[in-house]
Amino acid sequence: MTIEVKKSTKLIGHDVALKFLEKRVEDVINGKKPELLWILEHKPIFTAGTSSKENEILNKTITVSKTSRGGKITYHGPGQKVVYFVLNLNERGKDIRKLIKHIENCIIKILREYGIKSFADNKNIGIWVNINGNSKKVAAIGIRVKRWIAFHGFSINISNNLDVYKNIVPCGIYDKEISNLTSIKKSNYKYINQKIINNFLKIFK
Repeated sequence: MTIEVKKSTKLIGHDVALKFLEKRVEDVINGKKPELLWILEHKPIFTAGTSSKENEILNKTITVSKTSRGGKITYHGPGQKVVYFVLNLNERGKDIRKLIKHIENCIIKILREYGIKSFADNKNIGIWVNINGNSKKVAAIGIRVKRWIAFHGFSINISNNLDVYKNIVPCGIYDKEISNLTSIKKSNYKYINQKIINNFLKIFK
């Protein structure tokens, strides 16, 4: 199966990305376009998934945009890689749990290439690292499925501003913190896009 790979170097507005994604979903449903992998960074924005709650917004002065993905409230901005995909589960087996497992394994393998040990948590979706006995989240996953076309995707915190998460209860989790890769290990993450592409295509192509 063909997966088109798209990389954006400029910051992309969240609404622009969603319109593009939703159009691609329709095109995949109708057999007009191939599946998609799209790596980008967003202009700063707080977004709320379909299971978010009002009390998870701690700072009532911020603007939160509603989105069709699953999950709670999170933040996107510079220094965070957002990895969108459109995958046809009609051709890949209609198994959402298996899809999420594949995504988790993909992220874990990417981080392993930098010598960072990470893990999935059955209770709290996403990818985590253990820092001095505390679990901290470094990657989030949010997926929607329409007519067995899976879309949205995952994000990996590289060097993003962590202070912004104080405005919300990130991903609805009160007792755990968010971290990023540069806080965990000083390394050159300049070529992480290619590592994301390589690991994703190994699993899904």
